Amino acid sequence: MTDSTAQPRRRWLPIVIVLALIGAAAGFYGMGMFMYNMGRDMSVMTASVVQMGRDVTTMAQNMNGMSGNMNDMARSMVDGQAAMGADFERVRVGVEYMATKVADMASGMGSMSHDMGDLNAHIAHMNKSMADMNQSMMHMTGSMGRMNHDINKFTKPETIMMPFMR
Repeated sequence: MTDSTAQPRRRWLPIVIVLALIGAAAGFYGMGMFMYNMGRDMSVMTASVVQMGRDVTTMAQNMNGMSGNMNDMARSMVDGQAAMGADFERVRVGVEYMATKVADMASGMGSMSHDMGDLNAHIAHMNKSMADMNQSMMHMTGSMGRMNHDINKFTKPETIMMPFMR
């Protein structure tokens, strides 16, 4: 191989390296944007779940108040039962049953509020785990780049021993 044929190849080498670096930079940018958007979406979702937990707590409190009102109404019906007769007795029993069901429902809403709090904690933990995973992926990407360089060196040992010969 003469010097005149080796010269054009040497001129293309920096261009190929620059193109490879631009491609790698574009790939890292794309992955970074993907991870950033995913983290932002998870943050928005966590905020929504927190608000939903607050709304459920408020609804449970309202249901407890309604349950108290229903119990008051049932007591009033018991007081007026003597004048109303047998039909009113059936209404009172139904309302008392409904009041206990509303109380059960309010209790269930309170439990759901607690579970939503647990869900928020789990989502926060998941967000931290995802951040740790992103960090690990960054380290792994760097390691893989270095491994790729080393593998390329050892798959073509002549480039180490005689870099001027191609």
